[in-house]
Amino acid sequence: MRCSLCQHDDTRVVDSRPSTTESAIRRRRECTRCGHRFTTYERPVAAIVIKRDGSRQPFDAEKVRSGIERAIADRPVDDALLNSLVSDIETAAVSGAEISTEAIGRIILDGLRAADEVAYLRFASVYKEFTAPEDFEREVAALEEDASRA
Repeated sequence: MRCSLCQHDDTRVVDSRPSTTESAIRRRRECTRCGHRFTTYERPVAAIVIKRDGSRQPFDAEKVRSGIERAIADRPVDDALLNSLVSDIETAAVSGAEISTEAIGRIILDGLRAADEVAYLRFASVYKEFTAPEDFEREVAALEEDASRA
């Protein structure tokens, strides 16, 4: 980190703590050349979501949470599952520079399939773009087949 006064490249961290207003790390630094002290804030870089149409936008965990909440509405699904799925997706998004909506959808579908089949079907109907009753029948048959194998 360069000194904000003399532009020297060698500084040392004097103090480090979480920021009180945002998800950032506040660091007090001191220049080893001139002794000037200054503050820096380190923020995580948001991953980019690649949408089906090829467009790109910053990852937004609230959009993910909202989609899952719609799928589990009025279902006996624990809030811990919701938080766990959002956390898993955030981890996957932050671990790479980009994540596709398909990858996000697969993580959600896997979690919902294990937790609640109705919530799974609700989410799958949007994610897989169901257009006819046969789409639901096909998905229910796949769920029944998986259940019979278990």
